[in-house]
Amino acid sequence: QVMEGEPYHHFRHRGTRQRALSRHWGWHMRLTRDPQVLWFEQQTVKRRSKRGSSVVPTDPWFPKQWYMNNDVHPDLNILTAWSRGYTGLGVVLTVLDDGLEKDHPDLAANYDPLASYDFNSNDPDPQPRYGDGDKNWHGTRCAGEVAAVANNRVCGAGVAYNAKIGGVRMLDGSIMDIVEAQALSLQPQYIHIYSASWGPEDDGKTVDGPGVLAAAAFHKGVSQGRGGLGSIFIWASGNGGTNYDNCNCDGYTNSIYTVSVGSVLGDGHRPRYSESCPAILTTTYSSRTTSKVQIVTTDLHHRCTDKHTGTSASAPLAAGMVALALEANPALTWRDLQHLIIRASKPAHLQAEDWAENGVGRRVSHYYGYGLLDAGLLVQAATTWAGTRPQEKCSVQAVQVPRDIGSKLTISTDASSCSQSIRSLEHVQVQLSLSYSRRGDLVVALRSPMGTTSTLVTVRPYDTSQEGYKDWTFMSTHFWDENPKGIWTLQLENRGDDSNTVPCPLLPPGQLSSFILHLHGTDEDMPARRSAAPATDECLRRDELGDCKDCGSSLYTHQGSCLSYCPPRYYGRARGATPADTARVCASCHPSCYTCQGASANNCTSCPSGRTFQDVTHTCHHP
Repeated sequence: QVMEGEPYHHFRHRGTRQRALSRHWGWHMRLTRDPQVLWFEQQTVKRRSKRGSSVVPTDPWFPKQWYMNNDVHPDLNILTAWSRGYTGLGVVLTVLDDGLEKDHPDLAANYDPLASYDFNSNDPDPQPRYGDGDKNWHGTRCAGEVAAVANNRVCGAGVAYNAKIGGVRMLDGSIMDIVEAQALSLQPQYIHIYSASWGPEDDGKTVDGPGVLAAAAFHKGVSQGRGGLGSIFIWASGNGGTNYDNCNCDGYTNSIYTVSVGSVLGDGHRPRYSESCPAILTTTYSSRTTSKVQIVTTDLHHRCTDKHTGTSASAPLAAGMVALALEANPALTWRDLQHLIIRASKPAHLQAEDWAENGVGRRVSHYYGYGLLDAGLLVQAATTWAGTRPQEKCSVQAVQVPRDIGSKLTISTDASSCSQSIRSLEHVQVQLSLSYSRRGDLVVALRSPMGTTSTLVTVRPYDTSQEGYKDWTFMSTHFWDENPKGIWTLQLENRGDDSNTVPCPLLPPGQLSSFILHLHGTDEDMPARRSAAPATDECLRRDELGDCKDCGSSLYTHQGSCLSYCPPRYYGRARGATPADTARVCASCHPSCYTCQGASANNCTSCPSGRTFQDVTHTCHHP
């Protein structure tokens, strides 16, 4: 492709990645050797942001969006990602759910018909079915979390408010394997991210996963989707906590091809509905106990809601953050994104008894994965990330003859044969076939050679099945970046109530007939890569208390720190202590404003909750 504008000639080559920073060797050599070419340079995309415009959206409900407006500490750090210019532009996302109100005033401008379909009625229009108590609001709410339009005086702002959003209507009818497969493979060269918050019953007694067609759709998605970089599937971990459910009994959440997202309350406590399992990679907020305001988003009949909640509210927030990362670096593969999510998740104030350090020094929990996802860290790490080497897989058949489980069985297997191909682990899977008198009594745990123990499934008191596990695959992310070399230990133990009676006391309660350890990873030494550190503190001068007095000309000085944006209730201005002073500071808005362009009451650009904005006077009034 040649684009000309005198005196420039801009050549585009299909084989070079658009954002490639390294030069394309073949073309470089050919042009160097061509006597008629006097000068050439491979062009790279440059980041440019508009100066002077505020990062904080002026939408009337943004002051209620506590999980992204700095009301809780830490929040999801979305404002930092926005301040770097990333808002989801160029990224296409679809929500696989019960429909999408495409004409909603806060969604219509971002709605994308090419990323939408109705598999329940077999037509291109994903509009939800109304009536019947209007219960099909879920998809519209999830979509608004991702891509509600910003600065349009309607509702709040989506995490990736410049992304394109589609909806797939598939849950409002008979759900079959073929319907799931069709949804998961809709326009895979056009859609980048699929967000889903559904799966088998969260009743604490089901063990179920994708059928043949959906499983093939996942595999084809990651291998061929998005031009071979792989479709991104974001999944809610499940709401079965009150039924003691475990998300490793859900084959969607525990697929290596999905990013499983857990939930936490605003105060850092675990929601009662949240499930635990080592397939969870990261966590976002889902609700709050200290106020009535939950997740703010779009609702049916062109309305807004601040009552959205559950792990199904957590997954779309993560999907929006991944959209920001894909805008920052469109060349990321599906595996690159999982590496980055791990590095951009932080244990922070998340409460759990099971936080443990794995073999490469990362803290990880069965409730939260690697912790609370940080959008600022995610986009920063994405911009500099060098692609991972190809995925390697190595499987070890650990059981040759059936073994009685009894009340406890321990099996050790040496995976040293795998260390030729895998130096740093990614996903670890345990494929089991076993019979047991009462499946829910069994606790299964795996210990790595580096000493990390991952509980693959906990006691599920409602699971009284005598079916056992038939070729079921458990998955853990807790060994990520560890070296697989050495002895792996699987432990099966009956931890059910003593009152659980065995149907026939003469027979052993169960037998393990097959155990295959599947190790996935890469031959690169991944821990040697430095972890995503917060942006280097660019403070030029500190006072005797250690507070920053000068952040240079690119950052704002605010309360002793250097920030890339001014938070709500502040505006950025030149400090101007001397004519040559280029330093910028965050100064206070008038108390009546939420965002502003100056210090007086008529410099408001948006208002706190409970006040209305006057367009003509730029003031905020009590209605």
